[in-house]
Amino acid sequence: MDSLNDPYELSVCVPSVEVFRRLRTDAGLSDKDPEAAALALPNTWHGVVLHHEGEPIGMGRVIGDGGTAFQIVDICVHPAHQGRGLGKRIMAALTGELERRAPATAYVSLIADGPARFLYEKFGFADTAEHDSIGMYRVMGGSPGLSGSGAEP
Repeated sequence: MDSLNDPYELSVCVPSVEVFRRLRTDAGLSDKDPEAAALALPNTWHGVVLHHEGEPIGMGRVIGDGGTAFQIVDICVHPAHQGRGLGKRIMAALTGELERRAPATAYVSLIADGPARFLYEKFGFADTAEHDSIGMYRVMGGSPGLSGSGAEP
């Protein structure tokens, strides 16, 4: 699509708490506590918001320590706008910034849900299990059984 007829505008910015929560839930991601989001969003290393006719319809963020470790998070596009290459546009903006500013030895991770893995593979991301590594997670305040062995039943 040429830029003159492109109805989408990508802005380098961090969404407000309200926009962040709405975009996540609209796209089927979990909601986040407003207080937690208010603490997290200012710590974004690089963020983008995608607008359609002035309305935010997608976003993505990079978080991390600025030198050794980064994580791509909150990639989402409103369902009414999916299937148009917009997730690819968001990823290109985030990975482009990482390529410009992150040290060459930085480790960049993400969690790929479902078929999103195919998008991420296009940007050079690989399954950690193929490299004798496994991704793990813990949600604070989650199920009490998770704090012991680390394995879910």
